[in-house]
Amino acid sequence: MEQVTGGFEKIVVITRKTRLQGLIARFNTQAQARFYVNRAGGDVSDIEQEDAVYREAVDLLLRQVDPAMKLQVMDREITPTYLFSEADLVVTLGQDGLVANTAKYALGCPIIAVNPDPSRFDGILLPFQVAQAGAAIQAAMSGLAEMRRVTLAEARLGDGQRLLAFNDLFIGARTHVSARYQIRFAGKNEDHSSSGVIVSTGAGSSGWLSSMMRMAGGIGEFLGGNGNSGLRFEWEDRRLCFVVREPFTSRHSQSRIVAGFVEEGQALSLESRMPTDGVIFSDGVESDRLEFNSGAIARIGIAEEVARLVVPYSRE
Repeated sequence: MEQVTGGFEKIVVITRKTRLQGLIARFNTQAQARFYVNRAGGDVSDIEQEDAVYREAVDLLLRQVDPAMKLQVMDREITPTYLFSEADLVVTLGQDGLVANTAKYALGCPIIAVNPDPSRFDGILLPFQVAQAGAAIQAAMSGLAEMRRVTLAEARLGDGQRLLAFNDLFIGARTHVSARYQIRFAGKNEDHSSSGVIVSTGAGSSGWLSSMMRMAGGIGEFLGGNGNSGLRFEWEDRRLCFVVREPFTSRHSQSRIVAGFVEEGQALSLESRMPTDGVIFSDGVESDRLEFNSGAIARIGIAEEVARLVVPYSRE
């Protein structure tokens, strides 16, 4: 656990578009959006309720910010191009994915993650309710808050391009065709044909990685095994876990290297064998990606940088 230093110059609030806002952007008006959803057999009332709850959460959060403080409110789409400063205190208002897709750009900034709708979002990464946001901001400003240092994953190409991940990296093909690459790990290497590779951090071990583990456990149970599929490690854990998705064995591909832990100072290396459509993206955002085509070599390891998530104050 690390102490927040306090003395911030600006509060940066990161919001996200609701499903209704996305539909309105597509169909121009709420009435047209409602018509489209109803015609498709959906229930627009749930979408409208979600939007109303989120708007109320935004208003309540902003009312808790000291009017004397500098305040920047922006949609998550701006975060990749926004220049964060270490004098910024970042507040995210959205589901867990918003934290992941903010933290890798707001490096060095403490992040207060607020759950706008606990009835909808599990909030594994969201320790604060909206009504608690003001107190959390004040504690951070006063240097009385604590934060956890979250390990990040890094993908680095030979030409110097790099991509960070809070939860996980995906290395594979953009479409549903097989990804072809050579994998090197712990002194071994083999050619692969698979649905790609997932590399998870401790924070991501409750996400995509856990889904694959549950699938593997369910298949094992179906085949007479015990079905044990649990794998969780701490956010601060200085290691990564990789899993190869659906590896295929043939005369030209092997499937012995399918999972493992990448320890600090170690690397997982992959060389693309895909002429086109090879990609590396992080935290589920395909638009923010590295091209991974024939000849490209990616080294996957632990990033030097960490994310900093503010947690409820635990000292008496």
